[in-house]
Amino acid sequence: MQLDDFIEGFERDEAAEKRRLAEEKSYAITDHLEDVERQFEETVQGDALFGSTAPEIFVGRSGYPNVSTGLLSPVDRDAAAEGFATSSEWYDAGLGIEDVLQRRTGMLNSTRPTAVDAVSTGGRRGSDAGGAYDVWNGFVGVQREVAIADHPVDVEVGLNGTPELDVQFDDVGTPTGPRAHATGADLAENPHVPKPVEKTLSDDDWQAEGAMTYLYRRGFDVYDINTILSAGALGQASERSLVPTRWSITAVDDTVGQYLRGTTRNSDTIDKPEVWYNEYMGNRYWVLLAPGRWEFELVEMKAPESVWNPRPDTGYYMSSAYEGYEGRTGYVEETAGAYYAARLGALEHLQERGRQAKCLVLREITDDYWAPVGVWQVREGVRNAFDGEPGVGQSFSETLSAVSDQLPVSVGALRRKSELVAGLQSQLSDF
Repeated sequence: MQLDDFIEGFERDEAAEKRRLAEEKSYAITDHLEDVERQFEETVQGDALFGSTAPEIFVGRSGYPNVSTGLLSPVDRDAAAEGFATSSEWYDAGLGIEDVLQRRTGMLNSTRPTAVDAVSTGGRRGSDAGGAYDVWNGFVGVQREVAIADHPVDVEVGLNGTPELDVQFDDVGTPTGPRAHATGADLAENPHVPKPVEKTLSDDDWQAEGAMTYLYRRGFDVYDINTILSAGALGQASERSLVPTRWSITAVDDTVGQYLRGTTRNSDTIDKPEVWYNEYMGNRYWVLLAPGRWEFELVEMKAPESVWNPRPDTGYYMSSAYEGYEGRTGYVEETAGAYYAARLGALEHLQERGRQAKCLVLREITDDYWAPVGVWQVREGVRNAFDGEPGVGQSFSETLSAVSDQLPVSVGALRRKSELVAGLQSQLSDF
């Protein structure tokens, strides 16, 4: 598709950009929390909660290495538990911010304080299964069984006290809802564990990075892998430990991303600059690919008078992170987990095509994105930007110029913030 045809129709709506957050934000979630409280009262039987739990757990990071670890269980008995677990299906279903918050606040986080290295001090899973020396009993054992199962598992959770009906937000992880202290947990069925997961569990010498890429190659999405990693069920037996959910999400995105980069390291480059676009949950993604060896950069532009950039007099706040052909050696601070999630989406696309390229992801965060729901929406926003056809330009300068008319910042501001833009524009010959 010609670049002009691709750009046509993306005229900026200045009035929409100036809408205040309060005019857009819905307070339906408040009413939903009242429903959750009522459902909790109806569901709790004495001091226990019995129901189906999504194949998802939560491990906190506060107080590390002594953390709060929990099972996430839908409070509504009739709810389809699999729909409560964070996955790419949320994007396919077109979930909005309210939908995500309703699903997450509809799950009780039954928590217990636990030392992260507790998983390396227990006994074998099964009598003669040859499993790793990990904890497979008690609360942590049940949690790990839930994490490695391929479908929601019925559990009975002992509780102490009423839940705290607040919502915990995180810019990397998905929000969590009501919390209650768990006195214990028991499985009400035998979970089914996929054979590839059993294989990683049975190998005490398999390093976590290799196990992650093995599961990914076997068709497991990063959502499944980070749950298994968080439960301490990957890696060499002596090194296995609980991993805070926030850390496991980024670790898996980074590890799988490095694997994908390795598979395309010697691939041919694309022929001409391309522009891909997507919009989701108030985030606008422009993905620019240029011929050449792999480089990657994420530039974020955060709207003023929003929860991300509350001061109205500062203009758009810009953050960025970059890597060259050899990759990064340190953690990204400025854009955090969004960097690794966006990079993964771009690398998956390039691997599918058997090509490499220089990749610039421009993420505009408008004030329509009124509550953080986690970097999964960044991952899916970039992944799905590659649906359809791209706009194809003759040079990077032409491509950037066409896109810049749709951005809330000037090319000059972008050049000052972006290593990739500055580098490509300074080359003597354009692609």
